[in-house]
Amino acid sequence: MPNLEHPAYPAAALLHLESLVPCRESQVSLLLSIFGERQQFSFPSIFIYGHTSSGKTYVMQTLLNTLQLPHVFVNCVEYFTSQLLLEEILLQLQSSSEAELTSRVPCDCFNDFVRLFKQAVVSRELQDQTLYIVLDRAEQLREMEANILPAFLRLQELTDSNVTVVLLSEIVWELFRPNVGCFDPLTLYFPDYSIGHLQKILSQNHPPEYTADFYAAYINILLGVFYMVCRDLKELRHLAALNFSKYCEPVVRGEANERDTRKLWKNIEPHLKKAMQTVYLREISSSQWERLQQDDGEPGQLKGLSAHTHVELPYYSKFLLIAAYLASYNPVRTDKRFFLKHHGKIRKTNFLKKHEKTSNHLLGPKPFPLDRLLAILYSIVDNRVAPTANIFSQISSLVTLQLLSMVGQNDQLDGPRYKCTVSLDFIRAIAR
Repeated sequence: MPNLEHPAYPAAALLHLESLVPCRESQVSLLLSIFGERQQFSFPSIFIYGHTSSGKTYVMQTLLNTLQLPHVFVNCVEYFTSQLLLEEILLQLQSSSEAELTSRVPCDCFNDFVRLFKQAVVSRELQDQTLYIVLDRAEQLREMEANILPAFLRLQELTDSNVTVVLLSEIVWELFRPNVGCFDPLTLYFPDYSIGHLQKILSQNHPPEYTADFYAAYINILLGVFYMVCRDLKELRHLAALNFSKYCEPVVRGEANERDTRKLWKNIEPHLKKAMQTVYLREISSSQWERLQQDDGEPGQLKGLSAHTHVELPYYSKFLLIAAYLASYNPVRTDKRFFLKHHGKIRKTNFLKKHEKTSNHLLGPKPFPLDRLLAILYSIVDNRVAPTANIFSQISSLVTLQLLSMVGQNDQLDGPRYKCTVSLDFIRAIAR
């Protein structure tokens, strides 16, 4: 029995849609109930949020394309100014096919956008059905003019037409809401894929020359190794395609059959350990990785990967290290003077406490709370930093690296009382 049912859409289209969006049937069913029939007015604005690779963009694109609903899909990172964003929406709306995407219509303000939007709706004969405007990476709207976000939330009211604006983001709505009052959208959360969901989705990509059970067993081994460190569906799909040929080698050579899981695991284990050290980095291409796997060196050695003298850290990890170092060696009372542009007058005094007469680098790093680390991070980064899951995952990774380095030095960790500190030696070790 199909999970997706709606009287306004053909059963064959819904069945095909269900096969394209595995493990997201409940979210698609909820969206269909919100959309209603083509001629019915839908909710003016919908806010969909969730972590990276939770299927937000894919589900919306697949839903709108499969059911052939009139829509406009724009990535706010690519069109990073209000003028570019409004002109791209009008361009897609006025062009019924990709061949007609030729010239842009000048649109300097939102008043012009409303006027041109009405004309485009009439020219496309969309008055009798709902038009969907999907803004992916919608957190970029906070960097634009103050009237852009509230205007999009009330676009149905401003244009007096049947239009629904769908915002896709990785952060919660509370970080969007402007200081002035605005229309709150209908919020919908996309949870992370569980290990069972990832197993089901990845197993659908099995090669035709092998059985589905054989590929499912390989995906089960892959998730058993990588699930704790990586839950990004795109990265896991890349890793699965990259290492499958090595998993099949004993079967191709005739040394094992598809059911001999133990031999297959012993053959693939050292190569998965190699891949574990380069998750997300993509330092080499897939062809280079395949040539590296054919090398007869020791499994623990990585030529051209971990042997690099310089490893480029993620963008925010650099600033997190700097912020952690500043928080470890600077007293709390100096934060206002160092990190605020308009901190007011600071009274000069020659009085120093006894322990402050010694250099802070000689005394060693001091513990600091997470809130202070984030406050310093926001002040030293030029652009606005959204507190997404990526930021907190990088913080967790840095803390884990430091804990491992302390264990390697036989330091005693004090259990729950342990607080984070970042020393100069730790930063130098990371840089090496």
